[in-house]
Amino acid sequence: TTQQVITISQRGVAKRTARHLYGRQRRSGIGVFDLEVDEHDFPAHIAVADESQRLLLFSNLGRVFPLAVADIHQTDELRTPGESLIAKFPFHGNEHIIGALTAEAGQYVVLASQRGWVQRVAASYFGNSLIPGMSFHDVKQGGQITAVTWTSGTDEIFLATQQAQGIRFRETQVPARGGCLGLRVAPDDEVVAVTSVTESSGVFVVGHDGKGTIRQMSGFRLNKAPGAGGKTIFKSDQLIGAVTVDEQDDIFILAQGGKMIRFQASEVPPKTGVVQGVNCMEVRNDLVTA
Repeated sequence: TTQQVITISQRGVAKRTARHLYGRQRRSGIGVFDLEVDEHDFPAHIAVADESQRLLLFSNLGRVFPLAVADIHQTDELRTPGESLIAKFPFHGNEHIIGALTAEAGQYVVLASQRGWVQRVAASYFGNSLIPGMSFHDVKQGGQITAVTWTSGTDEIFLATQQAQGIRFRETQVPARGGCLGLRVAPDDEVVAVTSVTESSGVFVVGHDGKGTIRQMSGFRLNKAPGAGGKTIFKSDQLIGAVTVDEQDDIFILAQGGKMIRFQASEVPPKTGVVQGVNCMEVRNDLVTA
């Protein structure tokens, strides 16, 4: 396969490794060591893309940097160091990568900020003419960007916060480019994930302790409009991520100590209500980061 798993650290160190080298484990396994970083850094992001594709790297300041997957440091082993992506682009001193999306994978990109502000930007802005570092967000409007996702143009948006509060609303209710408040976020909370959904979708959510569940959207009421307070997604002290999955999909989880696990989504029981979740990764003295 030409599918690659791209691992990116908090400080922008990255590598790519063929997906087939990550053998499937059973849910709740301990995973395998992946990206090797120094003691002041830790793996923070995962992307899966074909080696012929481009990635769009999104920063906390709302800037976007296009990068060919083939230009990312390639390794034939899992536990190896990477190379700095920050060195390839003119990043600011307070800027870091918050997510990576495969280019041309939808009709709109939705950007979500710490304080619940959402923006919907047409795919045409992210084509081959995209200038590296082009900005799509003003941090004075809702704080820094924390999550991004592709949408089809007719999907619904699901926002999730660190305290496991969420909201679901139609993406067409978000004004083009300018955006709007998507979720009222408590002062001690912040948005950590955004994903596109429909009524029949299941969203895999995972906490820092490696416990997760698939929350079915049929059991999570659609709001009439964005901007309301959140509802509890699942029982977690600290939600780390949320992503829409199908039963046949593979799920990758990354821990701060450098371990990664791959297992099938079908191993996680889908739920329509608020539950504690099941063990998805044995983290022991570690914490899930992505």
